[in-house]
Amino acid sequence: AMLAACNIITKNESLQIIDGLQTVLDDIESGALPIDENAEDIHMFVEAELTKRIGDSGKRLHTARSRNDQVALDIRLFLKNECDRIEKSIKDLIQVLLNKAEQEADTVMTGYTHLQRAQPVTLAYHLLAYYQMFSRDKERFADCLTRIDRLPLGSGALAGTTYNTDRDFLAEELGFAKVLPNGMDAVADRDFAIEFINCCAIAMMHLSRFCEEL
Repeated sequence: AMLAACNIITKNESLQIIDGLQTVLDDIESGALPIDENAEDIHMFVEAELTKRIGDSGKRLHTARSRNDQVALDIRLFLKNECDRIEKSIKDLIQVLLNKAEQEADTVMTGYTHLQRAQPVTLAYHLLAYYQMFSRDKERFADCLTRIDRLPLGSGALAGTTYNTDRDFLAEELGFAKVLPNGMDAVADRDFAIEFINCCAIAMMHLSRFCEEL
Protein backbone atom coordinates (compact mmCIF):
# COMPACT_ATOMS: atom_id res chain seq x y z
CA ALA A 1 0.00 0.00 0.00
CA MET A 2 2.83 2.40 0.85
CA LEU A 3 4.73 1.57 -2.35
CA ALA A 4 1.64 2.40 -4.40
CA ALA A 5 0.96 5.58 -2.43
CA CYS A 6 4.53 6.71 -3.21
CA ASN A 7 4.18 5.73 -6.92
CA ILE A 8 6.98 3.16 -6.63
CA ILE A 9 4.65 0.42 -7.88
CA THR A 10 1.26 0.76 -9.57
CA LYS A 11 -2.04 0.65 -7.72
CA ASN A 12 -2.93 -2.51 -9.64
CA GLU A 13 0.31 -4.22 -8.59
CA SER A 14 -0.34 -3.21 -4.99
CA LEU A 15 -3.83 -4.72 -5.05
CA GLN A 16 -2.51 -7.89 -6.69
CA ILE A 17 0.15 -8.26 -3.97
CA ILE A 18 -2.26 -7.56 -1.10
CA ASP A 19 -4.89 -9.98 -2.42
CA GLY A 20 -2.23 -12.59 -3.11
CA LEU A 21 -0.76 -12.26 0.38
CA GLN A 22 -4.21 -12.79 1.86
CA THR A 23 -4.62 -16.07 -0.03
CA VAL A 24 -1.18 -17.22 1.16
CA LEU A 25 -2.10 -16.35 4.76
CA ASP A 26 -5.46 -18.10 4.50
CA ASP A 27 -3.83 -21.25 3.15
CA ILE A 28 -1.11 -21.27 5.84
CA GLU A 29 -3.68 -20.81 8.61
CA SER A 30 -5.97 -23.52 7.22
CA GLY A 31 -3.08 -25.96 6.82
CA ALA A 32 -3.53 -26.15 3.04
CA LEU A 33 -0.08 -24.60 2.55
CA PRO A 34 2.66 -26.21 4.67
CA ILE A 35 5.67 -23.98 5.29
CA ASP A 36 8.72 -25.24 3.42
CA GLU A 37 11.40 -25.83 6.07
CA ASN A 38 14.07 -25.63 3.34
CA ALA A 39 13.20 -22.00 2.61
CA GLU A 40 15.82 -19.56 3.86
CA ASP A 41 13.25 -17.86 6.07
CA ILE A 42 9.52 -17.08 6.23
CA HIS A 43 9.90 -13.94 4.09
CA MET A 44 11.57 -15.80 1.22
CA PHE A 45 8.96 -18.54 1.47
CA VAL A 46 6.06 -16.10 1.29
CA GLU A 47 7.64 -14.12 -1.55
CA ALA A 48 8.30 -17.29 -3.59
CA GLU A 49 4.76 -18.58 -2.99
CA LEU A 50 3.25 -15.19 -3.86
CA THR A 51 5.25 -15.02 -7.10
CA LYS A 52 3.98 -18.49 -8.05
CA ARG A 53 0.43 -17.24 -7.62
CA ILE A 54 0.48 -13.76 -9.15
CA GLY A 55 3.59 -13.75 -11.36
CA ASP A 56 6.33 -11.10 -11.47
CA SER A 57 4.29 -8.65 -9.41
CA GLY A 58 5.05 -10.91 -6.46
CA LYS A 59 8.75 -10.01 -6.68
CA ARG A 60 7.89 -6.36 -6.07
CA LEU A 61 6.85 -7.29 -2.52
CA HIS A 62 10.53 -6.99 -1.61
CA THR A 63 10.91 -3.47 -3.04
CA ALA A 64 12.58 -1.03 -0.59
CA ARG A 65 12.87 -3.80 2.01
CA SER A 66 15.52 -6.10 3.38
CA ARG A 67 15.02 -9.21 5.45
CA ASN A 68 17.07 -7.37 8.07
CA ASP A 69 14.39 -4.75 8.65
CA GLN A 70 11.61 -7.29 8.12
CA VAL A 71 12.91 -9.55 10.90
CA ALA A 72 13.39 -6.57 13.21
CA LEU A 73 9.79 -5.59 12.43
CA ASP A 74 8.48 -9.11 13.14
CA ILE A 75 10.12 -9.21 16.57
CA ARG A 76 8.76 -5.80 17.53
CA LEU A 77 5.23 -6.66 16.35
CA PHE A 78 5.34 -9.90 18.34
CA LEU A 79 6.61 -8.18 21.50
CA LYS A 80 4.06 -5.36 21.19
CA ASN A 81 1.31 -7.99 21.30
CA GLU A 82 2.97 -9.82 24.18
CA CYS A 83 3.35 -6.65 26.28
CA ASP A 84 -0.33 -5.90 25.77
CA ARG A 85 -1.39 -9.46 26.62
CA ILE A 86 0.80 -9.67 29.74
CA GLU A 87 -0.26 -6.23 30.98
CA LYS A 88 -3.92 -7.29 30.75
CA SER A 89 -3.20 -10.53 32.64
CA ILE A 90 -1.39 -8.66 35.41
CA LYS A 91 -4.27 -6.17 35.59
CA ASP A 92 -6.69 -9.08 36.10
CA LEU A 93 -4.46 -10.54 38.82
CA ILE A 94 -4.22 -7.19 40.59
CA GLN A 95 -8.01 -6.90 40.66
CA VAL A 96 -8.31 -10.38 42.21
CA LEU A 97 -5.80 -9.36 44.92
CA LEU A 98 -7.73 -6.16 45.65
CA ASN A 99 -11.03 -8.04 45.90
CA LYS A 100 -9.54 -10.66 48.19
CA ALA A 101 -7.83 -8.04 50.36
CA GLU A 102 -11.14 -6.27 50.85
CA GLN A 103 -12.72 -9.53 52.00
CA GLU A 104 -9.85 -10.29 54.40
CA ALA A 105 -9.33 -6.83 55.90
CA ASP A 106 -9.93 -8.14 59.44
CA THR A 107 -8.21 -11.53 59.09
CA VAL A 108 -5.15 -11.47 61.36
CA MET A 109 -2.08 -13.52 60.50
CA THR A 110 1.60 -13.72 61.34
CA GLY A 111 3.98 -11.60 59.32
CA TYR A 112 7.40 -13.14 58.67
CA THR A 113 10.88 -11.73 58.18
CA HIS A 114 13.92 -13.91 57.40
CA LEU A 115 11.65 -16.99 57.62
CA GLN A 116 10.90 -16.17 61.27
CA ARG A 117 7.68 -14.98 62.85
CA ALA A 118 7.71 -11.23 63.34
CA GLN A 119 4.76 -8.85 63.72
CA PRO A 120 1.05 -9.50 63.38
CA VAL A 121 -0.51 -8.28 60.14
CA THR A 122 -3.76 -8.85 58.29
CA LEU A 123 -4.11 -11.12 55.29
CA ALA A 124 -5.17 -8.00 53.38
CA TYR A 125 -1.85 -6.34 54.23
CA HIS A 126 0.02 -9.43 52.99
CA LEU A 127 -1.96 -9.52 49.73
CA LEU A 128 -1.53 -5.80 49.16
CA ALA A 129 2.25 -6.21 49.29
CA TYR A 130 1.85 -8.30 46.14
CA TYR A 131 -0.52 -5.73 44.71
CA GLN A 132 2.38 -3.30 44.89
CA MET A 133 4.84 -5.73 43.31
CA PHE A 134 2.57 -6.69 40.44
CA SER A 135 1.63 -3.04 39.88
CA ARG A 136 5.31 -2.27 39.32
CA ASP A 137 5.54 -5.25 36.97
CA LYS A 138 2.65 -3.83 34.96
CA GLU A 139 4.38 -0.44 34.85
CA ARG A 140 7.60 -2.08 33.67
CA PHE A 141 5.87 -3.73 30.70
CA ALA A 142 4.15 -0.46 29.81
CA ASP A 143 7.47 1.37 29.95
CA CYS A 144 9.24 -1.35 27.96
CA LEU A 145 6.55 -1.06 25.29
CA THR A 146 7.48 2.58 24.65
CA ARG A 147 10.88 1.40 23.37
CA ILE A 148 9.49 -1.59 21.47
CA ASP A 149 6.82 0.55 19.77
CA ARG A 150 9.18 2.02 17.16
CA LEU A 151 9.18 1.16 13.46
CA PRO A 152 12.36 -0.34 11.91
CA LEU A 153 10.84 -1.04 8.48
CA GLY A 154 12.37 1.16 5.79
CA SER A 155 15.87 0.83 7.21
CA GLY A 156 16.79 -1.71 4.53
CA ALA A 157 19.86 -3.83 5.18
CA LEU A 158 21.32 -1.10 7.42
CA ALA A 159 21.47 2.21 5.55
CA GLY A 160 17.99 2.86 4.22
CA THR A 161 16.88 2.73 0.59
CA THR A 162 17.23 4.87 -2.51
CA TYR A 163 13.46 4.71 -3.03
CA ASN A 164 11.45 7.68 -1.84
CA THR A 165 9.35 5.78 0.71
CA ASP A 166 6.98 7.06 3.39
CA ARG A 167 7.94 5.59 6.76
CA ASP A 168 5.33 7.63 8.63
CA PHE A 169 2.68 5.96 6.45
CA LEU A 170 4.10 2.56 7.44
CA ALA A 171 4.17 3.46 11.14
CA GLU A 172 0.54 4.55 11.08
CA GLU A 173 -0.63 1.48 9.11
CA LEU A 174 1.23 -0.93 11.40
CA GLY A 175 0.29 0.87 14.61
CA PHE A 176 3.73 2.11 15.71
CA ALA A 177 4.09 5.24 17.82
CA LYS A 178 7.45 6.30 16.36
CA VAL A 179 9.91 5.65 13.53
CA LEU A 180 13.49 4.58 14.35
CA PRO A 181 15.68 7.28 12.80
CA ASN A 182 18.93 5.31 12.32
CA GLY A 183 18.81 2.22 10.11
CA MET A 184 21.94 0.60 11.50
CA ASP A 185 20.57 0.82 15.03
CA ALA A 186 17.12 -0.33 13.86
CA VAL A 187 18.31 -3.59 12.32
CA ALA A 188 21.31 -4.43 14.51
CA ASP A 189 20.24 -3.86 18.12
CA ARG A 190 17.94 -6.02 20.23
CA ASP A 191 18.16 -4.18 23.55
CA PHE A 192 14.36 -3.87 23.60
CA ALA A 193 14.05 -7.69 23.52
CA ILE A 194 16.51 -8.06 26.42
CA GLU A 195 14.50 -5.46 28.34
CA PHE A 196 11.29 -7.40 27.68
CA ILE A 197 12.90 -10.62 28.95
CA ASN A 198 14.04 -8.75 32.06
CA CYS A 199 10.46 -7.60 32.71
CA CYS A 200 9.30 -11.22 32.35
CA ALA A 201 11.99 -12.47 34.75
CA ILE A 202 11.05 -9.96 37.45
CA ALA A 203 7.33 -10.72 37.09
CA MET A 204 8.04 -14.46 37.30
CA MET A 205 10.15 -13.89 40.42
CA HIS A 206 7.17 -12.19 42.08
CA LEU A 207 4.82 -14.96 40.94
CA SER A 208 7.23 -17.63 42.21
CA ARG A 209 7.54 -15.89 45.57
CA PHE A 210 3.77 -15.56 45.84
CA CYS A 211 3.24 -19.25 45.04
CA GLU A 212 5.89 -20.31 47.55
CA GLU A 213 4.30 -18.24 50.31
CA LEU A 214 0.83 -19.57 49.56
